[in-house]
Amino acid sequence: MNYEEAVAYIEETPKFTKKNSLDHTKECLKRLGNPEKKFRVIHVAGTNGKGSTCAFLTSMLREAGYSCGLFTSPHLIKINERFQINETEIDDEVFLSAFFKVKNLADELVEEGSYHPTYFEMLFLMGMVIFADANVDYVTLETGLGGRLDATTSVENPVACVITSISMDHTQYLGNTIAEIAGEKAGIIVPEVPVIFDGNDPEAAEVIRKKAKELGSPFFEVTRADAKIYKNNKAGIDFSLNNAYYGNTIFSIPFIAKYQVMNAALALKTMEVLKEVIPATCENLKDGILHTRWQGRMETVLPGVIVDGAHNEDGVEKFVETAAHFQEEYPLTLLFSAVDDKDYTDMIASICQGIHFHHIVVTQVGGYREVPACKFAEIFEKNGCKNVEVCEDTEEAFQKAYQAKGENGMLFCVGSLYLVGEIKDVIRRKKYD
Repeated sequence: MNYEEAVAYIEETPKFTKKNSLDHTKECLKRLGNPEKKFRVIHVAGTNGKGSTCAFLTSMLREAGYSCGLFTSPHLIKINERFQINETEIDDEVFLSAFFKVKNLADELVEEGSYHPTYFEMLFLMGMVIFADANVDYVTLETGLGGRLDATTSVENPVACVITSISMDHTQYLGNTIAEIAGEKAGIIVPEVPVIFDGNDPEAAEVIRKKAKELGSPFFEVTRADAKIYKNNKAGIDFSLNNAYYGNTIFSIPFIAKYQVMNAALALKTMEVLKEVIPATCENLKDGILHTRWQGRMETVLPGVIVDGAHNEDGVEKFVETAAHFQEEYPLTLLFSAVDDKDYTDMIASICQGIHFHHIVVTQVGGYREVPACKFAEIFEKNGCKNVEVCEDTEEAFQKAYQAKGENGMLFCVGSLYLVGEIKDVIRRKKYD
């Protein structure tokens, strides 16, 4: 079996398996030699921002001289993106080696009459094998869906649990209220292990505090009031934290979205809480924050071109906040697409209410989940937007939007991680000034 066949096998996994219990995942880890016990883990859950927070943590750990693995999802272009060692995605050979170990285990389980690992469970188990084989010191581990029943929660002794912002998403699996969803996310909390969490939503914060108290876990709340922003322009954001540990230190992030300040603050608070466990200088942390790279979340991919995978209510709200900050100074162009399981009608309404675009291009992505581009155009026009152009081919749509941006404008490509992945692939293959 070659690399392409291995990837195809994983992609087909949902067709012949079902959600397994954490006990099943723990048994799989045991039979693989408990690779997760060969490094320390920082476990991160949340609705939005968990990937970015993982990236901030990984970058700081690297600047402090530690070897670090990063496990995230989803991938944008290639499945290897989900596994990074020292901020570099693994190669196909490393992927295949881990795949065969997990595939052999899956075959044994099926022969015994047990369950085949799920799609995400396969990837999680591969990640643990990959990081153990690489002898990393730390792994920043992003949950897949929820937390309480997520395969990543089978890691029993993390050094810290981090919970980012919580909003309404995946309600069919996690609950219909913020409190219910927060309860699922709080399921990653481990007795006596510190919890660092986003405390901006009172309802979610109360659930997390209660769970931490029940388990005797020290908890540390971070809110937007804990950060002071000094500068927010096309180059990024400068901010400080209102706490005694960091004092007057100014941190700079290479992102234009204000919500990334909150994710960076959570990561910095985590490093403060773990200062005895993970020694690092303030310069290490400053450099780590400054050099963080994270794909698809308000990521500047070309001068004046930003891609953002905002695909739920909270993500769109934060995109609108960011774009609105720049619309007085620059003419804005939008490239939009979404898939059929997202509430794109409300997404478009929110975008049109908050921002004026001088040109909009709509396209279609997502394979069997795609929505016809003309449908998006109709909704934009119903919301009073003019100059809406339909272009079914993503590459052609990006070329048109990029041209419409002009020399002095800004182009935002928004609505789906599928769109982000396709655009990044186009940029990688083509040359743009």
